[in-house]
Amino acid sequence: MKSSAWIAPGLLALLCLGVAGPCWAAERTPMGAVAHRLSQNYPWHGQYYYSACGMPVALVVPPKVEYQTHWGWGVGGMRITPIRHQFERDWPGPGYYDRSMFRPTPPWPSDTDQFGVYYVRGPW
Repeated sequence: MKSSAWIAPGLLALLCLGVAGPCWAAERTPMGAVAHRLSQNYPWHGQYYYSACGMPVALVVPPKVEYQTHWGWGVGGMRITPIRHQFERDWPGPGYYDRSMFRPTPPWPSDTDQFGVYYVRGPW
């Protein structure tokens, strides 16, 4: 009888731990910790701006996403790279971008990076 009294609290504890585990953001994974440290030294955007906005655009993806695929035209044009940057909740507001720092999308783009849309992981 004494052992059956511990079954319900034990199952409840396992249930709580099982539900909380998948809800963690990717920065709590080993790959996420490395990505966070490396993202402090590099900008989240590339050399091109999104032509509809006139500045680079961050495409927020789920926090568990760790890799992105870049497609290029020609031989060996596909590559897979880690997504290093994560959107912060304490975002201070829109920043100032000098449009002369970025290039427009070329008339005949040769890579998906030239469209000016860059992946950033979400915070939730």
